[in-house]
Amino acid sequence: MSRNRGAVPEARAALEQFKFEVANEIGVPLSKGYNGDLTSYQNGSVGGYMVKKMIEAQERLMAGE
Repeated sequence: MSRNRGAVPEARAALEQFKFEVANEIGVPLSKGYNGDLTSYQNGSVGGYMVKKMIEAQERLMAGE
């Protein structure tokens, strides 16, 4: 059972889709289900890039773009 709970549970599906889009963008072969064959570096790259893109989006929103 996962202890990771999102701040907005309704966004879970959108974040999951976003994760796969980011993985595809950076060339990480992420698939639905088990991904234990991926390295920590690959998984970390997906998460790190997701955060980077979310921060950029929030900065644009705050700047009024």
